[in-house]
Amino acid sequence: MSKDNFAAESAVYRRSSRIPPENILIDNHGRRINYVRLSVTDRCNLRCIYCMPEKMRFLPRKEILSYEEMTRLMQILAGMGINKVRLTGGEPFVRKDMMDFLWELRSISGIEKIHLTSNGVLTGQYVPELKKLDIASINLSLDSLDKERFFKITRRDDFEKVMQCFHKIIDHDIPLKVNAVLMEEHNTDDIIPMTNLTKEYPVDVRFIEEMPFNGTDGGKPKLRWNFKRIYEQLQSEYPGIYKLDDEPASTSMNYGIPGHRGTVGIIAGFSRTFCGSCNRIRITAKGMLQTCLYGEGVLDVKQLLRSDASDEDIATEIRCAVGKRFKDGWEAEKARKKITEISESMSLIGG
Repeated sequence: MSKDNFAAESAVYRRSSRIPPENILIDNHGRRINYVRLSVTDRCNLRCIYCMPEKMRFLPRKEILSYEEMTRLMQILAGMGINKVRLTGGEPFVRKDMMDFLWELRSISGIEKIHLTSNGVLTGQYVPELKKLDIASINLSLDSLDKERFFKITRRDDFEKVMQCFHKIIDHDIPLKVNAVLMEEHNTDDIIPMTNLTKEYPVDVRFIEEMPFNGTDGGKPKLRWNFKRIYEQLQSEYPGIYKLDDEPASTSMNYGIPGHRGTVGIIAGFSRTFCGSCNRIRITAKGMLQTCLYGEGVLDVKQLLRSDASDEDIATEIRCAVGKRFKDGWEAEKARKKITEISESMSLIGG
């Protein structure tokens, strides 16, 4: 069967699947969990200053989930009502045979939407196939439109490759979001130029508060550019900016600007304004289940997958872990066993 036919037939199969109500994954606060962020690798070809140190000690291959293990895990989660998956890293496309794994995911009954977060350096060559795969959207990490600032932030000279990928995604009519982490003295001058991308292109530009997951022991950043200040900057430049209705469980506050084809959003990841409606869990590059970005791993899924545990046993353990979920990121951070500041690399956690 060709991949074109395979995609069409599997899409019908996925839409026809129904999860018994008693199998739906619901946390102890009554929130349905239907979204998993799966970090397929901790490796990356950039060294962004807010994500990892210049010299990163990567995990040995045996400590990373295999594609077969991830496929089995996603089949289990799909049976619990998970219908949306976002593949993250690190950079997903530094892992060999990534597209084959994406096609495997596409065949899983119950998985309705597959999203991808990428830095765009290697992604351009795969865009035509991602279109055939019917990828739901791509989040492109791009923190500056200035080549020199891009280099200082990423420590790599790959700006042109990322922009080529940007245009290729648009040319193939794949929904595109551009994510920029705002950092004092690094890229706040990019707020207006990046927002202006939404005037020319049908893209969603989202500004993210800087968070402490940079792989160093430098502690929390001093957040001078929080969501309020970002909005004030936008409002001063675009007086006609208006609030849009956010999707349920949205992490971003979204806005429209008259005459712009796309939208602009603000993600208050540090301020954690969206925790109350959180519908997601995370599987880290180490194979740990995290029920909150600011918490610790609560279940070693990798160990379970490599033991004699049945699918039912694994589902039960996941359900138990989700049933002890913290109310929000503040509560999760306070309960961490390590008293030291949060400093894991975002490439391990998967965002």
